[in-house]
Amino acid sequence: MKVIIIGGGIIGLSSAFYLKKSGWDVTVIDKGDLLDNCSYGNAGYICPSHFTPLATPGIVKKGLKWMWNSKSPFYVQPRLDLNLINWGIKFMRSATAAKVEAAAIPLRDIALLSQAEYETWIKSGQLDFAYEKKGLLEIFQTAEGESHAHHTLQKAQQLGLTGTKLLSKAELQSLEPQTIVNGEGALYFNCDAHCYPDKLMTNLLDFLKKEGVQFITESKVIHFEKKSGKVVKVITEKGSYETDEVVIATGSWGRETVKLLAISIPLIPGRGYSVTLENSSYKLNYPSVLIEGRVALTPMNGNKIRFGGTMEITSHKTPLRLNRVQGILDAVKNYYPEFDVPMPAKENIWYGYRPCSADGLPFIGKVKKFENVTIATGHSMLGLSLGAGTGKLVDEIVNKRPTSMDLTPFAVERFS
Repeated sequence: MKVIIIGGGIIGLSSAFYLKKSGWDVTVIDKGDLLDNCSYGNAGYICPSHFTPLATPGIVKKGLKWMWNSKSPFYVQPRLDLNLINWGIKFMRSATAAKVEAAAIPLRDIALLSQAEYETWIKSGQLDFAYEKKGLLEIFQTAEGESHAHHTLQKAQQLGLTGTKLLSKAELQSLEPQTIVNGEGALYFNCDAHCYPDKLMTNLLDFLKKEGVQFITESKVIHFEKKSGKVVKVITEKGSYETDEVVIATGSWGRETVKLLAISIPLIPGRGYSVTLENSSYKLNYPSVLIEGRVALTPMNGNKIRFGGTMEITSHKTPLRLNRVQGILDAVKNYYPEFDVPMPAKENIWYGYRPCSADGLPFIGKVKKFENVTIATGHSMLGLSLGAGTGKLVDEIVNKRPTSMDLTPFAVERFS
């Protein structure tokens, strides 16, 4: 039995991992070369702590405030775009306290599932991706940030993330004795882990090739041949391929891909940036999120530190905005005053597009029109964190087995 997976990011490769393991003849098709998609340049978090979706009442208020500041952490490029308008209306409708509350359990469950699967990968000895379970610090500088930390602590404990604790300024500083930390305190999640995404992606890709997964690269899907409620052939710029099942995992291009099947999902690209220091003279013990600065820092693979952040709601064609990278570096300097990092050369700046659904929850599941099509996209900033778990769920869906968790909150056509 043949399955074609469209998209070679962490979601597509994880799906290939489990489907190959369950006996499928797997082919992955990607419009790029698989070497630099959004799964490579992220902060590497595998984080049950991230149980709050992007669509919150607070981010809507801040987004309106920041709309005219292209250096702000959350920036929506003003433009006349019907897809953006449709997404924005649904985003604002989703950004209610009740919906944020309802999203917490499914986001926790899929994150814990995914973390357990990544740890199984490590224990198997087949994959190495510099996995470390050291926890995560959310550092705050203001009274508002501290109040947010107290609220998040209560919610984390309600969700069973019982190792979460609030740290004082002195306790925070004691965790990073080799550098000054300009924070009033931090929320510490001992449930979180991190890895080196570049190592994860390259090693997973090599492993899948050795296992017999076929890859067709630099080949955009342009059409689907359909028959009796099924997709029977995937047609690309390079050729056509018969299949028994199709998995669509095209990330921020997901809306365009499913549109070829006359399916509509509210999803738009959100661009993020990162800078990685190799053999850095600066040292960090713990990954951290800078609450007010909205920047993530991660020590990786023994000798690297990655700074990443910003959410820029824009099109795939918009030129880079280097002032957004400067905003990341300014935030790092504000929290870690000894980190004097100059603006890197343009070729040393990474950027990628996250697939942002209108409610901050991924789309995972079948669609009504086609019995052999599974969609897995819309993971926003959590693609790597939820990658292994999503791959396992895709395998369960395709093989018509009971799923490891309730997928109702992730229903593909929930906005229909």
